[in-house]
Amino acid sequence: MGLFGDDFYSTKVSRRAEPEQKGKLQIIRPGGRGRDRWRNPRRSRTGFSSTVKVAVISSVISSIVTVTLFSFITQPTALPLANATGNGGGGTQTTQAADPYDRIIEAAAKVRPSVVSIVNHKTGSSVSMEDSALGSGVIFKKEDGKAYIMTNHHVVEGASDLEIVTVDGETHKAKLVGKDRVSDIAVLSAEDKGLGAAAEIGDSSKLQRGQTVLAIGNPLGLGGTLTSGIVSYTDRILPVSINQDGVYDWEQNVIQTDAAINEGNSGGALVDLNGKVVGINTMKISDTGVEGLSFAIPMNEVMKTVDSLLLNGKVSRPYLGVYTVDLSNPYAPLDDEQRKDLKLPSHVDSGVVVLEASGPASDAGMKLNDVITEFDGQKITSTLDLRKYLYDKKKIGDTIEITFYRDGNAEKVSVKLTDKPE
Repeated sequence: MGLFGDDFYSTKVSRRAEPEQKGKLQIIRPGGRGRDRWRNPRRSRTGFSSTVKVAVISSVISSIVTVTLFSFITQPTALPLANATGNGGGGTQTTQAADPYDRIIEAAAKVRPSVVSIVNHKTGSSVSMEDSALGSGVIFKKEDGKAYIMTNHHVVEGASDLEIVTVDGETHKAKLVGKDRVSDIAVLSAEDKGLGAAAEIGDSSKLQRGQTVLAIGNPLGLGGTLTSGIVSYTDRILPVSINQDGVYDWEQNVIQTDAAINEGNSGGALVDLNGKVVGINTMKISDTGVEGLSFAIPMNEVMKTVDSLLLNGKVSRPYLGVYTVDLSNPYAPLDDEQRKDLKLPSHVDSGVVVLEASGPASDAGMKLNDVITEFDGQKITSTLDLRKYLYDKKKIGDTIEITFYRDGNAEKVSVKLTDKPE
């Protein structure tokens, strides 16, 4: 179509035009039988003047149309204020602000009432805040008059009395439902009166590097604090020392972020811009010259532990019953005298030395200074290998074949794994 709604326009006048129409602009559609014959009158002063007038009018109209179209085409496209999804039948709608700062504000406002401060009055301490350990927690469930709060194991460790403090400053007594040292997750319960709504749980597997996230918690006792950053890495594996003895005996799968996390943030929420909790803040690397290395436990991993704690008060894992030290631990190497006592062949340069045997291992006859080198034919070089094999490859009730050295001789024994006693 042309700019005027017709196929084309012409400033010439058809032979069939009436005399009084000469010199007027006509819009003509082709499509009749045969072609219109165009008149070629003898140029006269009047005819020339009429043609000039038509040309001028056409030029003016063309200019106006061109300017209008140019302005329309080059006009900046306004960003949508919101992207709404829903149905015409009154279904729910999800609205996302176009401005990322507005989204941060909205996400923080949504989750903040669900994040509480946790006060751990440890055994033997007074009830004053100064003598108590502080942390954070997230309300994730409200049911039958109770609110359930997830946090870190190390936040509630050694507690004789637990309290939670809301963003409004109200204090509530809390009880420990269950805790797990390996995953560093614990669950508390409290009366739900006066507590905020349960937070919405997100899918941590969908996180992407560069995605904006928020950390909400109680750093240094400053409850309700919000910091922001990005996801630096989605699936980082960090070695950790469960017993805090400097020996790495477990690997923690974590989300790395540069959102500021400080003492007291532990157990708080890592939140995406949809206001969903995607992780539980757990640790940071603090050293001279180190910045922006904070870590959170992915929510998908957290919820597996939480479900087990709600059901059983603990996480059941296969139990062997050995307390060990690495044969080739660079941080606590065995001296020559200790190696001599083990009477190991020269080719045995890695494994774990049994310092104490109890439970299934003791029942199978294992004892001090036995050096474990294999589980089911798979090489075991450290306590980390030992624990990961037990937890990842075995379950309670399974039998495991252990290869070990005693007084320089290789031996094997089969052990039936049990649940760890309380």
